[in-house]
Amino acid sequence: MANLNAVEIKTFIPAKDFAISQQFYLDIGFEKRSEGGGVAYFCFQHCAFLLQDFYVQPYADNFMMHLLVEDVSAWYDAVQQSGIAEKYGSKISELVDQPWRMRDFVFSDPSGVLWRIGQNI
Repeated sequence: MANLNAVEIKTFIPAKDFAISQQFYLDIGFEKRSEGGGVAYFCFQHCAFLLQDFYVQPYADNFMMHLLVEDVSAWYDAVQQSGIAEKYGSKISELVDQPWRMRDFVFSDPSGVLWRIGQNI
């Protein structure tokens, strides 16, 4: 029988300015584990993505990441305290209880990628 066990799935996130985007993700608490060939591997615990030194505005404007967490209020506080609003001009929404039974908030990275961080309620 074939082994079809999956190990990981990651997405490639575009970066308009690769250096600034890397610092942005470090500022909000992600760890950079490697970088090379225009790609940086970022993770937080077992969640990961690949930041790429590639940018096409229509793609970035239509790109959204969703991070499901155990305590969205703690994440909201951490993102607020990270200084991304002041340092990068990132707008951070309020916490909202969504009709799909999730409490979440959104913000954008320096390239326009929308992040939605939420908790099931």
